[in-house]
Amino acid sequence: MDIHEILEYLPHRYPFLLIDRVVAIEPGKSIHAYKNVTINEPFFVGHFPHHPVMPGVLIMEALAQAAGILSFKTEGKKPTQSDVFYFAGIDEARFKRPIMPGDQLNLHVEIERQMRGVWKFKGEARVDGQLAAEARLMCAKRDL
Repeated sequence: MDIHEILEYLPHRYPFLLIDRVVAIEPGKSIHAYKNVTINEPFFVGHFPHHPVMPGVLIMEALAQAAGILSFKTEGKKPTQSDVFYFAGIDEARFKRPIMPGDQLNLHVEIERQMRGVWKFKGEARVDGQLAAEARLMCAKRDL
């Protein structure tokens, strides 16, 4: 999926869109997407300007955005103005390596289970094959 199709599946826009491309997706199972991290990101202005590091909460958000795309693709539909996925929980979050400008953040998310609009995922963020962050995510689909 290129950026144009991603924009059809996510309501996020600059500066909060954190997915640049979807490399592979298997509805009902998993997604592999990436985010190119550049020095132009607005959060680097204030997040350790002398040593820019991507905030961990934004790494989790990038995983959640990938999970949102996977959820809609699994359901076989695009979101409407009344569909929204909310973060409902983050468990077992671990940060193993800082993400810096110039890194490509590879996002791997797998569906663990889905029941009554609540989805559970296992997510990993990698840079150059090294684990940078991991977590179990829970998202809830709601109608506005």
